[in-house]
Amino acid sequence: MSLATLHCHGPLSAMKLPDLGHILLILPVAKELPGDMPAREQWLAVLRRRDMKPGELGKTPLALDLPDGQRLACVMFDAAASRFEQLTVLRKAVMLLLDEAPRELAICVQGDDTAAALDAVYTALVNGAILPTRKKKPAKSLVKLHFYGNVALEGFAPVLIMASANTLTRELTVMAPNELTPREYRKRIRSLSKQQDWKLEEYDYKRLKKMGAGAFCAVAQGSGSKDDGDDAAIVHLSYRPRGAKRLVALVGKGICFDTGGHNLKPAKYMAGMHEDMNGSAVVLGMLQAISELGLPIAVDAWLAIAHNHLSPHAYKQNDIVTAMNGTTIEIVHTDAEGRMVLADALTLAARGKPDLIVDFATLTGSMHAALGNRYCGVFASDDMLAAQAVAAGRSSSERVCVFPMDADYEPDLESKVADIKQCTLEGEADHILAARFLKHFSANRPWLHVDLSASSCKGGLGAVATDVTGFGVGWGMHLLRAWMS
Repeated sequence: MSLATLHCHGPLSAMKLPDLGHILLILPVAKELPGDMPAREQWLAVLRRRDMKPGELGKTPLALDLPDGQRLACVMFDAAASRFEQLTVLRKAVMLLLDEAPRELAICVQGDDTAAALDAVYTALVNGAILPTRKKKPAKSLVKLHFYGNVALEGFAPVLIMASANTLTRELTVMAPNELTPREYRKRIRSLSKQQDWKLEEYDYKRLKKMGAGAFCAVAQGSGSKDDGDDAAIVHLSYRPRGAKRLVALVGKGICFDTGGHNLKPAKYMAGMHEDMNGSAVVLGMLQAISELGLPIAVDAWLAIAHNHLSPHAYKQNDIVTAMNGTTIEIVHTDAEGRMVLADALTLAARGKPDLIVDFATLTGSMHAALGNRYCGVFASDDMLAAQAVAAGRSSSERVCVFPMDADYEPDLESKVADIKQCTLEGEADHILAARFLKHFSANRPWLHVDLSASSCKGGLGAVATDVTGFGVGWGMHLLRAWMS
């Protein structure tokens, strides 16, 4: 999915509007409108009609139609607001224009606020891209984005990279399950690896079976015969830039469709389960951004790709399987498949002795119950990582909440017949028990687990207007930059 091309024109001369049909004007927060503001009297009339003060444009952007047919939106950028608030109001402003599906859009920033310029362009780019659809007449994407202000084109290079990474994550996540099967997903990853010059290794079902990856294979076997796993695989991508001194392992859950298995989901909760591979898409978006930004950090990405299907071969309650690290697992609920595929992926990741492991997964319903879909939950192996995770949430606008996983939760996972239970049937604190379960496969490496409860938020979240948010790419990049420093 291509983004609009960005064209930089320098600052506006005396607030004279460009000759384009859709224009966003960004002003610094003030009590009054600038004296030379285009259509100032018309703006004042609209504000009076709505009983608004000019400064309220910092929270409620407005648009008006000029006599010559141009549509002009206006927002005030509050440098003192949180980044989440800033991006949210910019998204609202941009969508006043993008809802008309223009092919070209102008963003005009008054003054020297570089942060406003960068964030506005990012917001326009991610929302101007139309995600995959099979409609006969799909909506038109934004083709050209014109910027008027004091930032040169080269200054936007990181913004373009991050917008592309977020869009890649959302594009993969929304693809229909009959189109993004494990086989097709792996083809797509091969193509990406060639474009980005990543080293690629695929651990297919038969190879994993020989390696003793019983947790992953238990889930995958339900999708075909007991011997083929229907193209399921753990895909390993590696990026090794010159000068890299630290190694991070990124692990992503890639369940391309989740029926729940023998513990079948009801229709209401099965709808949308093609998005259960979102964690792996976040990892791909991050890896693309890391590569294109040229960050001096070595990366191993591990994508656990499979279906969770119901069939005569599917795993079932009370099965006992042996994970790759030798841990025996008692199966309690077949819809807790995410922690199963992650267990063996984490084991592989830990064998590389990375300085940090971060895993991403749409893992538990209980995280949705705890946080809704505006925050994601994070579990950390130490307090310093926890603090860095929260700080990255604030700086990226992708907010996270740290949850406990103290050892006294562990007795709930004790099994009479295996080393550990996969989960419990009671369902209390399942997001915490899932983290405790995954910790057994991290080999005590520094580790963060991200439960992506904000991967989908109706009406959008932060900068992103689509329900599928791409949450995790921005957070992860801010986290790694802080961690590397």
